[in-house]
Amino acid sequence: MSAIAATAPQSASTSLVRGWLDRLRGPLIAIGVFLLCLGLVRWLSGGTLGYYELGTLAAGGATLAIAASGQTIVVLTGGFDLSAAAVISLVNVTLAGQMQDSPGSMLLWTLAGIGVGAATGAFNGLFIAGLRLQPIVVTLATMFILQGVTLLVMDKPGGQIPGSFAQALTGDAIPGVLPMPVLLLAALIGLWLALKNTLFGKALPALGSDREAARAAGLSVRLHEFFAYVLAGGLYGLAGVFITAQTGSGDPLVGNPMLLQMFAAVVLGGTVLGGGRGGIVGTIFGAYVLMLVVNILLVLDVPAFYSSVVEGLILVLAVLASSLARDSVLARTLRQGLARAAARRAGRLPRQLDLPSARIALPMHDPAIEHPAWWRRHAEALRNAVPAYLCFVAVLVVTQFVLGNTIVSWPYYDSLIVLGCFLAVLALGQGAVILTGGLDLSLPWTIGLSGILCAGLLSGSDAALVYAVPAVLALGALIGLVNGLGIVALGLSPIVMTLAMNGILQGAALVYSGGTPNGFASPALRWFMTAKIFGVTPVVPLVVLFAAGASILLGRTVFGRRIYAIGNGERPAELSGVPVKATLVKVYMLSGACAALVGIMLAGFSGQASLGMGDDYLLPSIAVVVVGGALITGGRGSYLGMLGGVLLLTALQTLLAGTTLPYATRAILYGVVVLGAVVALRERAH
Repeated sequence: MSAIAATAPQSASTSLVRGWLDRLRGPLIAIGVFLLCLGLVRWLSGGTLGYYELGTLAAGGATLAIAASGQTIVVLTGGFDLSAAAVISLVNVTLAGQMQDSPGSMLLWTLAGIGVGAATGAFNGLFIAGLRLQPIVVTLATMFILQGVTLLVMDKPGGQIPGSFAQALTGDAIPGVLPMPVLLLAALIGLWLALKNTLFGKALPALGSDREAARAAGLSVRLHEFFAYVLAGGLYGLAGVFITAQTGSGDPLVGNPMLLQMFAAVVLGGTVLGGGRGGIVGTIFGAYVLMLVVNILLVLDVPAFYSSVVEGLILVLAVLASSLARDSVLARTLRQGLARAAARRAGRLPRQLDLPSARIALPMHDPAIEHPAWWRRHAEALRNAVPAYLCFVAVLVVTQFVLGNTIVSWPYYDSLIVLGCFLAVLALGQGAVILTGGLDLSLPWTIGLSGILCAGLLSGSDAALVYAVPAVLALGALIGLVNGLGIVALGLSPIVMTLAMNGILQGAALVYSGGTPNGFASPALRWFMTAKIFGVTPVVPLVVLFAAGASILLGRTVFGRRIYAIGNGERPAELSGVPVKATLVKVYMLSGACAALVGIMLAGFSGQASLGMGDDYLLPSIAVVVVGGALITGGRGSYLGMLGGVLLLTALQTLLAGTTLPYATRAILYGVVVLGAVVALRERAH
């Protein structure tokens, strides 16, 4: 009895220590890696790390640390916030254009910057927590709305802030002893530690772990989720204030590179994507680790073009490391593989973990059975697609009144199809991904890299079309293959995998082009996209054939039926004999190939390629799918409806181009249209 009594407190103490270490594992690893990177920077640079160097380091990473802390709060609840970088840019240009050199003005606009972020968070929270919409779609639409507003405030770098304001945030809190960025981050950590012990702080990981259990425990799930986005938005606003003090001026694109960095910092800090575990202490050190890694590359004379490649790879590797530490798809796959290998070495049959898919025998067509008419069988698809076409007709009528007698002539429709052909192609790839319940965020730089590679290979030669076009299409399919394998084999979230891939492709495009794309489209490709034969652009018949083929692919083939089955539930689809993993890989390969085709077409349309040529197509590629009647959660939609969305948004774009409205209104309009369509479809879906 005495031995047992003596052992009990010891085992309880050991369990307590293990639990404490498990909770702090993420921050402790982030701190350890930070110290390692700091020592490596000192060793490589051959200098010392004095007060000045540490102060510069603290100021350089503070913006990312603050912004990533806001992202951490959202991720803890199980969400994603893609609008964070846009908030930073909007706050930056607002302060740079309005702040005056007086204490009252500086305080007022600092509070206004934080308020802009909090208001954005409230906007997101209203749709996400109040209307139960997907965080990805809502924050993506908000991102484009804010980018448009930012361009309306300041369309190019400019403005300035008082030097005293910059000194107040980036200088010394205590001269020679404590830099202000360190004090600011210490205060942020203190507030977080205090918040963790409140009901709200405990509710954040509870929402990410099990939303239903949190609701059953009496937590107001919607209210806590709403305020999580508000708090995160306030931190984005604070990050915008700090980067304004750091740069001393405004830039409408200043926040764009930080979106990928935020997620990398969150994961490096030990917060689990999907929610339930983590905190901002690890995130802050994760942000500085990311900054130090980039500094190490610069010390090693690695071109800055590689930074986005490294950031994307860090995000993927960090997520993989986090997955191995818990019961994830990757961990289960590795365990099953090791079990099979051990069984074979022992001379036993491995467990039958991969049973052949059961095939359901469908009855043959019986002419004696009366089948409903075509319009009855497709009533739901038509009902969801018709609104896009009705709105398209309405835009045509408005165009007639605003721009004159244009819609009654064939040249208008020819140019409409040419301008819409890019979205018509993207709608097939992105639409197939959305129908499975995913999202492809790697489209912008798949398009950009494909266009740059195409123009470089062609260099004005028609003969090079024979190998250039297949090579670029193969590249797009390869990008999709990597995306698909990362999602189905490694268990990565489609958002994380494609976002990281987009950053990697951006770096690859910069490295390949050296920052200045060379080459230009061949005469034949240019002719195909811009010439006229009896008033018809050669690409127009191809678009018609493509649309017909896409409709058949999604609506009349086994592959198309499998896509819909996966979108309605992966597990039921798997039990029904659908090869879910293989189909998902093919879907992402299709999306990559479609994006590559658009890169080729854009190169032919403009005559050359440019950096960022695909940036304007991410939200529109989602908008045409959603406006065309598809559910963003997957399982419902048709290419016929997506084509209606293409016509509607292209006609709307043409109408706006003919008015005096600025270009920025297009981004705002796309965001509003997507939100409106998602809300409307949600209401019809329920």
